[in-house]
Amino acid sequence: MIIAIDGPAASGKSTVAQRVAAALGVRFLDTGSMYRAVTWRVQVRDLDVSDEDACGAVAEGLELTFDAAGRIQLDGEPGEPHIRSAEVNRDVSVVAAHPRVRRAVVAMQRAIARGYSVVAEGRDTTTIVFPEAEHKFFLIASPLERARRRAEQEGAPERTAQYVRDLARRDELDSTRADSPLREAEDAMRIDTDGRTVDEVVTQVLEHIGR
Repeated sequence: MIIAIDGPAASGKSTVAQRVAAALGVRFLDTGSMYRAVTWRVQVRDLDVSDEDACGAVAEGLELTFDAAGRIQLDGEPGEPHIRSAEVNRDVSVVAAHPRVRRAVVAMQRAIARGYSVVAEGRDTTTIVFPEAEHKFFLIASPLERARRRAEQEGAPERTAQYVRDLARRDELDSTRADSPLREAEDAMRIDTDGRTVDEVVTQVLEHIGR
């Protein structure tokens, strides 16, 4: 069984997907962390994030796996906390927009899920990676709520206004890229997470899939 959850940045999909996977006792696949991992490796090598061939070669040469806790591993080495840096946040949408990068990463995502039940979250899991997923969800939240969550996550509430601008830029890049843009699948269940607790959203997802 594959459960796919999409949505824009800071809509709550990662936390919800992790909790749903734990409740079901299945694998959690954080597809976004894989693009973050590629971005971080591109930065470490001081490559141009706008160079598709350079970024694509990095993606194709990486072995991306997950440890028992669902944390990304790059060639067997931990990716946390490096992939969560402000620098990676800034560049990940640029790197992830390259078709060559997406082809390499999507192939790895499908390989990781093969033969397993998984809860996968990202921006194209319901439309491109797992279009035949048994259950699809699209999580949304208002720009201000998403910025507040990101500011809280980063421990910088004073930067909420900046995060509103950053997330607007991220949304624009994610939704307008030529390859696998962020969009809501026609058969996905939309869930507005504004003003709702994680428990409430997780319960709704589990009830929808009959668990």
